[in-house]
Amino acid sequence: MPALACCVDPAALFPPGYALAAGGISIPPPVTFSDDWSPSLSASLYKVDGWGAPYFAVNSSSGNITVRPHGSDTMPHQEIDLIKIVKKASDPKSLGGLGLPLPLIVRFPDVLKNRVECLQSAFNYAIESRGYESHYQGVYPVKCNQDRFVVEDIVSFGSSFRFGLEAGSKPELLLAMNSLCKGSAEAFLVCNGFKDSEYITLALLARKLALNTVIVLEQEEELDLVIEISNKLCIRPVIGLRAKLRTKHGGHFGSTSGEKGKFGLTTTQILKVVKKLEQVGMLDCLQLLHFHIGSQIPSTTLLADGVGEAAQIYCELVRLGAQMGVIDIGGGLGIDYDGSKSVESDISVGYTLEEYAAAVVDAVLRVCDSKLIKHPVICSESGRAIVSHHSVLIFEAMAASVCAAPALSTLGLQYLVDGLSEEARADYHNLFAATMRADYETCLLSIDQFKQRCVEQFKQGTLGMKQLAAVDGLCDLIGNAIGENDPVRTYHVNLSVFTSIPDFWGIEQMFPIVPIHRLDEKPTVRGILSDLTCDSDGKVDKFIGGESSLPLHELEGGHCSGRYYLGMFLGGAYQEALGGVHNLFGGPSVVRVLQSDGPHGIAVSHAAPGPSCGDVLRVVQYEPELMFETLKHRAEKFGNDDGNSVAALATYLASSFNNMPYLAASSCDMNALNNRSSNNNNNGFYYCSSDDDYNAAIADSACGVGEEERWSFCSA
Repeated sequence: MPALACCVDPAALFPPGYALAAGGISIPPPVTFSDDWSPSLSASLYKVDGWGAPYFAVNSSSGNITVRPHGSDTMPHQEIDLIKIVKKASDPKSLGGLGLPLPLIVRFPDVLKNRVECLQSAFNYAIESRGYESHYQGVYPVKCNQDRFVVEDIVSFGSSFRFGLEAGSKPELLLAMNSLCKGSAEAFLVCNGFKDSEYITLALLARKLALNTVIVLEQEEELDLVIEISNKLCIRPVIGLRAKLRTKHGGHFGSTSGEKGKFGLTTTQILKVVKKLEQVGMLDCLQLLHFHIGSQIPSTTLLADGVGEAAQIYCELVRLGAQMGVIDIGGGLGIDYDGSKSVESDISVGYTLEEYAAAVVDAVLRVCDSKLIKHPVICSESGRAIVSHHSVLIFEAMAASVCAAPALSTLGLQYLVDGLSEEARADYHNLFAATMRADYETCLLSIDQFKQRCVEQFKQGTLGMKQLAAVDGLCDLIGNAIGENDPVRTYHVNLSVFTSIPDFWGIEQMFPIVPIHRLDEKPTVRGILSDLTCDSDGKVDKFIGGESSLPLHELEGGHCSGRYYLGMFLGGAYQEALGGVHNLFGGPSVVRVLQSDGPHGIAVSHAAPGPSCGDVLRVVQYEPELMFETLKHRAEKFGNDDGNSVAALATYLASSFNNMPYLAASSCDMNALNNRSSNNNNNGFYYCSSDDDYNAAIADSACGVGEEERWSFCSA
């Protein structure tokens, strides 16, 4: 029987644009985007202007993602090129870099400062424009990101606004107490979460240290502990209570809202608390009402409804004799992860900062004025909205699956047919007939049946591996030709989804993921991302905009050519705090980058490699030093008589404990990236090892030391 390659008219088998190559069959990769391309088209394709504004943009000249550290007030010369940060961080120290392995978190304190200022400005405007007779005073919930530099930056940037902190556990309370020693004396230290006697004692001692601490009752039983311990310590507490509102947030993040929410007191319990405080002469201690509708509140309509309900409770507490002064609206200020500005999505919101603040102020103002109650201080716990934008996770695509159609020769097809059983030959006849008729539906059915028949033959040992591979090649070829094979490739990235993007795995939270360079080139393929872990869930296959794949560029010639970097954006909240050590992959390296108006342009004020193999082993109770001694002894026992060889093996083992768990880049990987850069020098960077003074860190003279000394800080 003649082989398919010889008997089928190519025009009948393949749609326009596909052809038979000399000596075999080949199918060029499909081109899905216009030949005319520009950075602005990439910005539109990846929706950068939607989710990224005003902090991220695509540079129209370089095609790289740039950071606008001061938001809308950023001048063109102040924009920061992300690929230059990556180069500086990952270049070896011998070339003037930091020698940090990837993946890499890049923090931008300037963005953090801008977020705090914008939040304060939005509430200030809403208050002043409406004649509201009190002020706004926010707190940052440290659970969103407990990193020391993040917390200390927020306290420093918000000091003039009396910006405080919120803690939900004993260690968070300790770090908040420490950080607020350098903050405003009026800044709130809000103590949320379930509490035992040790927690309450610590919170009361914070008041003795002149910190403006408020103990928020999450459960009715906590009141007895507060009364008992405060009397024992002779410390008058300031008490708040968390109300369990009827207002229900219907989205994924609304599980902590409504009558069946995890936290808070019902109206009946609130009345019991008031009565007990009155009985013990401590009703004047009740000064704050707290509530939380849920994270990512989608609309100002829902927000205003919840705030209005809470304001009614606040006014009732005033009427009952409590010395109320603060209404804490909790978290919920959302961010737009996909740029859609939709009120129907869990990853978007339909309002601006200004509209959010206006809705809150209007709701409180309306209720308090109707009840003739003095306007309270408005407090919010907006963590996600403050920290999400300030950090970018950067990782590298190391390899990609190959989807090129195989070349099948006439001889190869004839060899395949000769080895088929009678049933498989019949399936081959049907496949041939379907392709001749261009009956693609029957062709697909025939492919499945033919392939299954051949697999059974292979299992029985009557078909060889080469013949089975030819079957796969033929079926893939026909599937590609009729457009039924999945064109999506798998890009293997140097990352652990479980460690660095845990919310994607846990709750399918999507984040913007974008190539941070080559955006002046058209993306020619679509792909999903597969991480390093030995787990089938270690992949990213859902993207913003409802996409199941991401437009990507071809890798340039394999491992030893140009590197391909992607960035995950808006992940500054929760991801680092939630990430574990699945497969013993630790966290990424970190650099802290400040914008400078001096001649250098950029200041790297802190840099640290991610946890080493030894570090993550300690987390699971191993002792790397003892492990090394065991392996060293093994090397001495079973190694050859060459002492140098044994010593080299021991040295390699020692370095393995000290290196990060992620894939290490080979020395030639940076060549193409260096060539793409217009300057092979330090690209306008300098390094400063001091974090004590923000202004000093961005000053031109902040690092009056030689280049060698500048980078020594990172070698520890």
